[in-house]
Amino acid sequence: MHSAPIARTEATPDPYKWLERRDEADVLEYLKAENAYLESEMADQAQLRERLFDEIKGRVLETDLSLPSPWGPYLYYQRTTAGDEYPRHYRCNRPADGSLEIDSSSETLLLDPNALAQGGFISIGSFTVSPDHKSLAYSLDTSGDEVFTLFVKDLSDGAVISLPFADCSGQITWANDSQTLFFTGLDDSHRPCTLFRHTLGDEQAVQVFYEADERFFLSCYRSSSERQLILLLGCSTTSECWLLNADTPQGQFQCVASREEGHEYDVDHGLLDGEWRWFIRSNQDGINFALYTAPEPVPQRSNWQVLRAHDPQVMIDGVNLNQQALILSLRKGGLPVIEVTPNYAATYSVQLPDAAYSLYVQDTLEFDSPVIRLRYEALNRPAQIRQLLLSDGTQAVLKQTPVLGAFDANDYVSQRLWATAADGTQVPISLVARRDVLGKPAPLYLYGYGAYGECLDPWFSHARLSLLERGFVFAIAHVRGGGELGEAWYRSGKMEHKRNSFTDFIACAEHLIAQGYTCASQLVISGGSAGGLLMGAVLNMRPELFAAAIAEVPFVDVLNTMLNPDLPLTVTEYDEWGDPNEPDAYERIKGYAPYENVLSQPYPAMLVVAGYNDCRVHYWEAAKWVAKLRVLKTDSNLLLLKTELDAGHGGMSGRYQALKDAALEYAFILKSLKLL
Repeated sequence: MHSAPIARTEATPDPYKWLERRDEADVLEYLKAENAYLESEMADQAQLRERLFDEIKGRVLETDLSLPSPWGPYLYYQRTTAGDEYPRHYRCNRPADGSLEIDSSSETLLLDPNALAQGGFISIGSFTVSPDHKSLAYSLDTSGDEVFTLFVKDLSDGAVISLPFADCSGQITWANDSQTLFFTGLDDSHRPCTLFRHTLGDEQAVQVFYEADERFFLSCYRSSSERQLILLLGCSTTSECWLLNADTPQGQFQCVASREEGHEYDVDHGLLDGEWRWFIRSNQDGINFALYTAPEPVPQRSNWQVLRAHDPQVMIDGVNLNQQALILSLRKGGLPVIEVTPNYAATYSVQLPDAAYSLYVQDTLEFDSPVIRLRYEALNRPAQIRQLLLSDGTQAVLKQTPVLGAFDANDYVSQRLWATAADGTQVPISLVARRDVLGKPAPLYLYGYGAYGECLDPWFSHARLSLLERGFVFAIAHVRGGGELGEAWYRSGKMEHKRNSFTDFIACAEHLIAQGYTCASQLVISGGSAGGLLMGAVLNMRPELFAAAIAEVPFVDVLNTMLNPDLPLTVTEYDEWGDPNEPDAYERIKGYAPYENVLSQPYPAMLVVAGYNDCRVHYWEAAKWVAKLRVLKTDSNLLLLKTELDAGHGGMSGRYQALKDAALEYAFILKSLKLL
């Protein structure tokens, strides 16, 4: 049995700062000691972890075929095979009858990540076939640090070329000549800031654009019409778009509207009443965005015409264009809504069966396709790919993610609840449980995030069934700082309003207890990244409210990170948290930063997970936090730190590793709640 590692302290303002000395022997020794301590403490759960892993894996169809996507003369698709960590990418000839049947005689393997990974970490950034279907451009990260190597594969003979460019973000975009690639480069702080143009066969790349402002990220993508290239520069409050005809990649990008602090907009290109036009989603008339159009030759701001006015109750989240229709992704009452306006026909909303769900346009397919594909799922309903006939809204479920074994969605109840925050704000909660569990206090797993305007819409999980079948309730607290209720919801949980995220989460926990869903001794909470900051803050504020907590790659050393502009992404984060070089922002962040505010008090059982190669939330944030907790906390509850030494922000790659991680988490929960 290992004893808990106690990190040494140094006589500096931050006594655990030495843990930031990456790759030094004493740092690695400490992290490995923590990993060994975790395995020692969880040794009595070894059989349970194995059983949970087998249980979860037993629900997953290990050998499967994705829904093929028709494009040009081919169907493109993926296959997963039992035992393999990653799906393989294929294509075959497109059937003349318009079906999606695979023609095995013409099937071609495009990419096998299993062979490329060789048992280690791998992440595919871009996977993009040239417009003439003769070349495949892809990018690979083999360490988890989100620095990618670029490759081009000749699909006629299988020859692969590694492009000789370093510090790439992984994004690749083709021009229409199928010979020209645009890709983005990273600066020293890991920010995508430079756009390069490369012609196949050349050894060099030409710098096309450089963004000097450290707050702004750069990206490049093809328009829906496939006729234009769009360069988007953006931070969390401001954006700027530049345009280039995809047929003339050697030309110069032209600016649509010069950046103006607080003005966010994005651009796409398509047809309106048979005429090629620009479509612009902009917040110039209100924070929930409006939709404008402009003639193709003159996309500049002075030529914008309102197509859909700003609505203070409805957020325009996104726009998809198709030759047959205009598709808007909206948010109404905390839920996603898709609204379709077919050519020369009345607008309609897509109808759905559940009270709380996740919905988005997964694929618009080819620009002239009469159908698009939607991805739909709920807490009790596995993900479905639905085909939507644009002309009249007819839906067909083309594929539903299978759940092997005894599973019936109707055995589970999905609900939408509302908690009252300290200031009277109503905060939505999404919840699912087995029907026979509701009505009495039960173990409850409460998840939260609440940052960057991200929408935490309900999702289905094969792994989660292992908790639900053991009598757990699962809930999501849609706290302010997320985007579930529009832009105002996001703004009321950031900067000087960040504490609302924490008090909202606490209000949701208290509501679930008050309504008899659970009790404090059975309440588990979880969050990752910025959601890990949420966990750290509420644990300092109300530790007695929770029995156990999981924090994955937690952003808990927020003050020190934001004070170090040399770290990746720090300057770009000022718009989210504030610049601590300003006295007011410093005091505000210091007042809630989890690491700064660890107290000498009891804490619930805690499992903390970090990625050693994480470039977004560095491993030392979790390590320093745990080290400080070990010394100051006054309880004997489990405190475990696991550092994935070969992974980044997203954890270990590979689908089986993800199942093992879930099995560890669930075993920790069952041990902490004494439910073995």
